[in-house]
Amino acid sequence: MTRLLEFIVALVIVAILGVVAGIAMPSTGHVEREMLISKDLRQVYDVFSNFRRFPDYTVLRSFDPKVQFELSGKAYGVGSKIAWKAADEKVGDGSLEIASIDPGFAQVSDAGKGTIVWNLDNGWRGSDKKFTIKLERSGRSQKLVKVNWAYDVSYGFNLINRFSNLYIHGDPDSLIQFSLSNLQNLMASIPNIDYSKMVPSIVETPAKPVLLVSTTAPRTLDDVDTASDKAMAEIQAAAKKLGVNIVGPRITFTTNWGDQNYTFDVAAEIDATTLKINGQDVELTAAQRPALDAAAPAEASTAAAPADAAAAAPGTKDKFGRVIVDGNVKGVLAFGGKALKADWNGTGAGLPQTRQMLAAYSQTHGYKYDDVTYRAYDIQVKAPVNNKGTIEGYDEQKFEIYLPLQGDNIPDQTPEQEAGMKQPGLEESAPAGSSTAPAAAGTAPAPAGTAPAPASTAAAQ
Repeated sequence: MTRLLEFIVALVIVAILGVVAGIAMPSTGHVEREMLISKDLRQVYDVFSNFRRFPDYTVLRSFDPKVQFELSGKAYGVGSKIAWKAADEKVGDGSLEIASIDPGFAQVSDAGKGTIVWNLDNGWRGSDKKFTIKLERSGRSQKLVKVNWAYDVSYGFNLINRFSNLYIHGDPDSLIQFSLSNLQNLMASIPNIDYSKMVPSIVETPAKPVLLVSTTAPRTLDDVDTASDKAMAEIQAAAKKLGVNIVGPRITFTTNWGDQNYTFDVAAEIDATTLKINGQDVELTAAQRPALDAAAPAEASTAAAPADAAAAAPGTKDKFGRVIVDGNVKGVLAFGGKALKADWNGTGAGLPQTRQMLAAYSQTHGYKYDDVTYRAYDIQVKAPVNNKGTIEGYDEQKFEIYLPLQGDNIPDQTPEQEAGMKQPGLEESAPAGSSTAPAAAGTAPAPAGTAPAPASTAAAQ
């Protein structure tokens, strides 16, 4: 009996000590990690201001490759939500919602810093759980971004929850640390370019029949203009022969913006979707991804050679589904679907950077695109005028640049559209003079995956 009483007393003492220890422990928990990322501030800010890229850098997928994510709420900013379900108990079920952002996306580049708060709902103990991400320009040249990612939780008077603070350096800490490492790899795949002055929009583009000619020119404006004029002359001759009319301005599809040469297609809209070639009616269809782009056996390339040779005959189609019209001219049903659009006013020297800005913007906002089949293109809505041998208005050209978007769940508007922003004049920010097009700025392009590389890495079509 004495030993039983001693055991009971010991239990009471342990319980009292546990209660005292619990009361003495903090009622809140906090853990944070920092990392420097060599990237433009606005890009890092945008990745954290939406959850469309969250599955690509969160460590949750490393814990459970089968975890399922679901987006809801707004596409960007306060009210954006993501939820996940996983069979692995370490991951469990949970959700995040953007609770606040300061300052807004239009001010963060000038401010040089920003704070984003995510509300967290999952199986971790405690309440009022949240992640706070603080971004700030850093480094001697202010070209680095210091990312401080913190986790805060309230335990209240729940003593069991307070004891869980002893394990805050477990799952919460590891999620932050490993996700930051993944984020650094993700950001390295995005072109390092400042797009903060661009005001892009998401537009619906109707499918249109076009004639096009593929060409290559050295990367100077004079050479590109000469190649473009020659291609347009071929298109005009083919249109006349087909008995169709050109009904739109010149269009340029970018295939490869190389170190020395620029490979591209010059195109023009026509007023017919059916062409009569060699006495046969041929229907123009949308371009398609070549079968060889898929995981095919090695011998497939050899087997395809005779088919490609046969496809060169007028009226047949090439591997992209484009109709061979005459000589170098092909026909295809272009556009169709949503595209990310920006404007450029000035010479063609500004087009490469604008295309790269669209690619970077698309990747930070989680818009998917496929620039092998649906490549970036620009439409020359205001061309220079040849006035008796003198070119007038060469520096006052106007272009619309498009990046076709792919997949489901594409927002109807960009954040800039929702805010009612308008594109300011771009002439003062022209990246190069009128004689030589600028070099593409940035880091290595993205690998094939969630968001493909910019147009400079597209395969020749």
